[in-house]
Amino acid sequence: MSPTTEQSIADTLPDSYDADFNTAVAEMVADQAPRVFAVVLEYGEQVEAEIAAWGMALDDYAYMTTADGKTQYLLAEPDNALRYVRNRTNITPHLVWATPSELAAQE
Repeated sequence: MSPTTEQSIADTLPDSYDADFNTAVAEMVADQAPRVFAVVLEYGEQVEAEIAAWGMALDDYAYMTTADGKTQYLLAEPDNALRYVRNRTNITPHLVWATPSELAAQE
C-alpha cells in the first residue's frame, strides 16, 4: 500500500488521536487489507466479457458474492471461486485481481 493511502486512512481518524497512533493504525489497516478480485466471464474468444462476481481474499480464506448480490460464498482460497460460476460452452471464467485505477488516483 502506498504512503499516500496510509496517510489518507490516518486522516480519517479523530484529530484528538495521537499522530503516532494514527500512523500505526493506518499501517495496520494497510497491512491487513484484503485483496479484491473479480470473476470475469469471457464469451467466445475475447468477444465480450462480464463481471459475474466480486470477492476478497484474506489470510486464511476468501469471500465472494455474485454481482447481483443474490449469492454469497465462503471459499478456502480465491481460485475456488471459478468452481461456482457458469460452465458452458464458449464461456471461460477468469479470476482477475483488482488494483486501484490510475485514473481514480488522479481524481
